Amino acid sequence: MMQRLAAIYRKELKSHFQSVTAYVTIGIFFIITGYFFVNIFKFYNLLSLQSARDPSIAESLNIIERVMRPLFSNISIVLLLVLPLLTMRLIAEERKQGTFELLLTYPVRDIETVGGKFLATLTTFAVMLAGTLLFPLLLSIFADPEPGPIITGYLGLFLMGCMFISIGIFFSSLTNHQLVAGISTFGVALLFLVIGWASPFVSPAASKVLLQFSLLKHFESFAKGVLDTQDITYYLFTTFFFLFMTLKSIESNRWRS
Repeated sequence: MMQRLAAIYRKELKSHFQSVTAYVTIGIFFIITGYFFVNIFKFYNLLSLQSARDPSIAESLNIIERVMRPLFSNISIVLLLVLPLLTMRLIAEERKQGTFELLLTYPVRDIETVGGKFLATLTTFAVMLAGTLLFPLLLSIFADPEPGPIITGYLGLFLMGCMFISIGIFFSSLTNHQLVAGISTFGVALLFLVIGWASPFVSPAASKVLLQFSLLKHFESFAKGVLDTQDITYYLFTTFFFLFMTLKSIESNRWRS
């Protein structure tokens, strides 16, 4: 099983980095996140200058709170925009070209196919995320940021990426149109992102349920430097749920073909 999964992983990873889409996506991700970092850091420097005249401002000048937490929040929004570009082609492209039906006839288990595609996309995403480690390294030149919240913040972003990728693979398995798969992934991921916003306008019981599904609510602890098993379970459960649904989708296609 591991040999076949590794073979699919290598094939998909090679396909990612032979595609213009991957390089454009990574480039866009770096440009946007770099833009956010520069502007957030500029604002922090402005507050630092103002604190010389107003000591009360200096009390709130925490580089984690003022720079890294806003940066993590902005990166989560960028992931919502760029990850569907990586996932929309994973199965939809093969369905359109007719190679997906051929793949179903190979002596490869569905879990190996889905696992290989998922891990290859996750590796590409990890490369993207690793590139942003430059930002805390630059901060360490000017200050001494706490490593704990930075590590947990990146863990939260990684788990969020796992979730988005699994949603993307699922919708890519439902259609042979990449654009439809990408838009569907974006829409569902956006729903998870904003569902908590409705909590103040519903009953306390319904509010509690909505917050349990809120992606941002579960990300807050990571950004604060706190590891909560409930938050980790949320991301892992959602990821495995959509991967399971992808397997069922492929199984349905296998029976129809």
